[in-house]
Amino acid sequence: MASMIPYSNYERALRRQFPFDMFDDFFASPLTAVNANDAFKMDVEDSGNAYVITAHLAGVKRDEIDVELNEGRLSISVNKVESEEEQNKNYLHKETNAWSASRGVYLKDAATEGLSAKLEGGVLTINVPKQDEKANVTKVSID
Repeated sequence: MASMIPYSNYERALRRQFPFDMFDDFFASPLTAVNANDAFKMDVEDSGNAYVITAHLAGVKRDEIDVELNEGRLSISVNKVESEEEQNKNYLHKETNAWSASRGVYLKDAATEGLSAKLEGGVLTINVPKQDEKANVTKVSID
């Protein structure tokens, strides 16, 4: 049964020996790096002649997303900053929605032409066409 628990949660469960250890996660520093479980979810589908990548980015605007394809490596980076100034408020606790995360996937036969991306309803959909494998093959004659 322990194999069904994600590694990070399983590791935390092993560390907790006393009832007050649960507060360690509550008081964790907000400056710690985002781990894979906290980053946005991403699906990669092979549709035959193209790859379809969907990233779930609820509440993220177009100008906060950077998509790049470099030598077959597709990377999606998000830098969300909430800059809302509220005056005359006496907060006891306030959480801002500021975070950054990056995910990537290697697509060995991704073509650089014909890429398209669309953000609708908090879901980013990227279509990456495949290139012909023969385009990378050069026939060399032997003397």
